[in-house]
Amino acid sequence: MEGPTPVSALIHAATLVTAGVFLIIRCSPIFEFAPIVLFIVLILGGLTAFFSATVAVTQNDIKKVIAYSTCSQLGYMVFSCGLSSYHVSMFHLINHAFFKALLFLGAGSVIHSMSGEQDIRKYGRLVNLIPYTYSLILIGFVALSGLPFLSGFYSKDMILEVAFVTYTIGGLFVY
Repeated sequence: MEGPTPVSALIHAATLVTAGVFLIIRCSPIFEFAPIVLFIVLILGGLTAFFSATVAVTQNDIKKVIAYSTCSQLGYMVFSCGLSSYHVSMFHLINHAFFKALLFLGAGSVIHSMSGEQDIRKYGRLVNLIPYTYSLILIGFVALSGLPFLSGFYSKDMILEVAFVTYTIGGLFVY
């Protein structure tokens, strides 16, 4: 994405993440009458989560890393919808909006502090330069990682728990 970082955060939070998954959640009664479509949504969501996370690991641009991790989280939300667990998907959607906005706005601060440099290979010792931003990005990263006692842990754990206890081929595949 080539826009300024605050604009990127608004685009991701307001349209990309919210619109697609929210539309699936709102159309849940229609999806429930089509089990084959739910299975396709489940598989595509699982593949999206895996593929996007893999691509995010290979990126060097800070905004691309955050954007691909957003796509991975979208995969989590979509395969949760494919398991007919719409409330869990909505919970993760709301949690994701908060910690992803924190990461995008923190990335804007880092890019500004580094005079427009977006290559993460050229970052180093940012804790000395911008300690407040460093601590906020660390909190956002820990929440996104799903470590215990933060919101990402509870929403991701619920999604994986639902996938495990569904006892279907698709549920075990995405688990």
